[in-house]
Amino acid sequence: MTPLAPIERTTVTCASQLRRSSAPAEVRGERSPGSARRVRDGAVRLAARLRRDDMVAQFSRFVLVGGITTVVYALLFLTLQDAWDLNYLPAHLTATAITTALANEMHRRLTFRAEERVNWLSAQWEAGGVTVIGLVATSSALRWLAAVTTTVHPAVQVAVVAGITAVIGALRFVALRWIFRPHAATHA
Repeated sequence: MTPLAPIERTTVTCASQLRRSSAPAEVRGERSPGSARRVRDGAVRLAARLRRDDMVAQFSRFVLVGGITTVVYALLFLTLQDAWDLNYLPAHLTATAITTALANEMHRRLTFRAEERVNWLSAQWEAGGVTVIGLVATSSALRWLAAVTTTVHPAVQVAVVAGITAVIGALRFVALRWIFRPHAATHA
């Protein structure tokens, strides 16, 4: 075992050195001008990436819209159950109907930028058809959950719905991106 080197003590005679720490700003929990610039540049690059119209950007926007509407669903579901004293099924159906219409419109305008190609009713009809599959699956899962347990915490109900909705959402993305997209006119 090697002996440790003795600690050197230095005398600081400059007052500005007394206030300055030798640790980098990031270590001290502060942001240096460089780190703020890196964060801003990263945010700008991310925003530019999300504005593209390739599959990755569309899927990212799809997931973002899905996350937002899932939070809205959870708030509506919990409010309808607690404040309006609704059973889980009417609360689920109401929250699903509202958030599905919201998500369909956000996907039409933001995710796929199809507001000029697809009208509101067509978007609701096309995406709503896929949503019916999800509604049947989530309603069945909630019904099964209520049947096998005596009391179910609303957070568990929301988690079950969110999990199933994520799977159905992937199917919905495929349907909206590849099945329901407008076909380019063929030139003769």
